[in-house]
Amino acid sequence: MAENLTLLATESTSRYEDLDKQSVDTLLRQINAEDKTVPLAIEKVIPNIEALVNQIVPRMEQGGRLFYIGAGTSGRLGVVDASECPPTYGVPFDMVIGIIAGGDGAIRKAVENAEDDPIQAWKDMEAYGIGALDTVIGIAASGRTPYVIGGLKEANAQGILTGCIVCNGGSPIAAEAQYPVEVLVGPEYVTGSTRMKSGTAQKLVLNMISTAVMIRLGRVRGNKMVDMQLSNHKLVLRAIRMVCEATGVSEEVAAELLEKHGSVRNAVDSVQKG
Repeated sequence: MAENLTLLATESTSRYEDLDKQSVDTLLRQINAEDKTVPLAIEKVIPNIEALVNQIVPRMEQGGRLFYIGAGTSGRLGVVDASECPPTYGVPFDMVIGIIAGGDGAIRKAVENAEDDPIQAWKDMEAYGIGALDTVIGIAASGRTPYVIGGLKEANAQGILTGCIVCNGGSPIAAEAQYPVEVLVGPEYVTGSTRMKSGTAQKLVLNMISTAVMIRLGRVRGNKMVDMQLSNHKLVLRAIRMVCEATGVSEEVAAELLEKHGSVRNAVDSVQKG
């Protein structure tokens, strides 16, 4: 028997009717009104996010890594968050790892049936030598993606910390995760289009987790990204400004310090430690 997806809040009928008859202004205002509800839904589960972060940090302090696994939009969001950690915080490229069902090709083009394989997620993580200090966070709006369920189940069996970000209550994925985060955003504006509110919720929670983790790991000083990679002109200018503000040196001296020491942190320390 086919699953009755209408029982899922994220698959239930939109609160809005006749979208194809609305003006652009009305469409945009209605979408915006729905989007405003997402941070409020997240606010309700901040204690759950906090509990997960507090488990991740000590593991990463000992060399553990953070894995995100997901399919479709959820998988893409995990890949994006993971890929932004090295340039933002200067961490190794394999410290936060985003894995999408179907492989990297699925980032741009959907891979048929990839999310329905309950075995493949663990195989994908094994390719990275996943171990006891690592953490796996499953991401799925529905909360029932087999790829994610299987990955979490095997991670649990191997004694690895697990968490999840889902957008339906009482889901199989939340039941499998040791530290579930269930953001109940309700029906989507376009019925079943979970790239909308559900995707927004997942993106915000991922931002919260990775940012809080990196701050607790000492990758932010004050409110500055002192370990960011100086990979383009804009970032170099930002870094120069940060060094000037922290030390009082001129822009010319700041630029020389960055060239010599390679990061804002090291440039500032070279001045302050004499």
